Amino acid sequence: MKRAGMAGLLVGLVLLPLAAACVAGTLGLPPLPGPAPAPALAELGRQLFFDRRLSVNGTLSCAMCHVPEQGFTVNELRTSVGMEGISLRRNAPTLLNVAFVRELFVDGRAASLEAQALQPIVHPDEMANPDLASVMRRIASMAEYRKPFLRAFGSVTPTPTRVAAALAAFERTLLAADSPFDRWRYAGQADALGERARRGYALFMAQGCAQCHPIGASDALFSDGLFHNTGVQARSDARRNSAATFTLTPGLQARFDAQALRRIGVPDLPDEGRYEVTRREADRRAFRTPSLRNVALTAPYMHDGSVATLSDVVDFYAQGGSPDDLQQDPRIKPLALGPDDRACLVEFLEALSSEGRSPERYRTR
Repeated sequence: MKRAGMAGLLVGLVLLPLAAACVAGTLGLPPLPGPAPAPALAELGRQLFFDRRLSVNGTLSCAMCHVPEQGFTVNELRTSVGMEGISLRRNAPTLLNVAFVRELFVDGRAASLEAQALQPIVHPDEMANPDLASVMRRIASMAEYRKPFLRAFGSVTPTPTRVAAALAAFERTLLAADSPFDRWRYAGQADALGERARRGYALFMAQGCAQCHPIGASDALFSDGLFHNTGVQARSDARRNSAATFTLTPGLQARFDAQALRRIGVPDLPDEGRYEVTRREADRRAFRTPSLRNVALTAPYMHDGSVATLSDVVDFYAQGGSPDDLQQDPRIKPLALGPDDRACLVEFLEALSSEGRSPERYRTR
């Protein structure tokens, strides 16, 4: 589990009044694409976000896959866990700065936060409700929701449209910027970024990382919002049919062949990414570019959680992704980066954590 320190970000995002959370700590972010969420609506959304009773058997809430203390994702699990412990196909993406994402889910199948919000509620492997009507009846039976719905909508009646609007409003308050990088680049604080992180930034720009993770003159989302095949899925597919070595106890390792792994674990399901939405061959194994803001908080990485650390991420791209995937984005090529260059890149990525807190301070005991 993470050590205490994410609490600083959690206070700014979750425990302060939500109207204040919309404007605090946003140095480096562009203006919100729409009006700031109404506080009463966002407060209702927060209540729903943490309520396990939205799931069919009262065991799962939105916050169990998007844990505030863990960068609104889950650090212990490669992919999310759904209803009755089923392993889901993908890693839980962070919700920090999700207000700026145009196409939701890593395959872009939802066109808005409102469209996204209801899908997990009725997904058979997630909250597993048979339909939205049963969820609305359940919420309507809970006395503690009457005043929040009345304040937000002037009516005590929950509807799918209202629940989606409330959850989306809360998620739009999860703004996180004002990192050491932001204070250095956008506030002119020369000492806000260390020398090695500045070198990492120079490498980031020189090696072409900003092609997919752009940095603007006045703000930076660190994502182009587009979908790219980076070779990750092809690499994971190959590993699924390979032997693997695991550490059982310190100093003791065991090697399992692919057949043994299939006997003792749940095999990953195929994942064609954006192709599953568009059916365009060019989108096969392509996934939405994640933002790099607060990336030090949100391990493991990639759409399937197959990369454990930021150092491993840098190594993956430095080796050119998965060259055997002929549909890999041609911009991904081997990079001439020595060990110290790679370490500097990691320091730059760690400097994108909000409020200047180091990654270690975002962990709970």
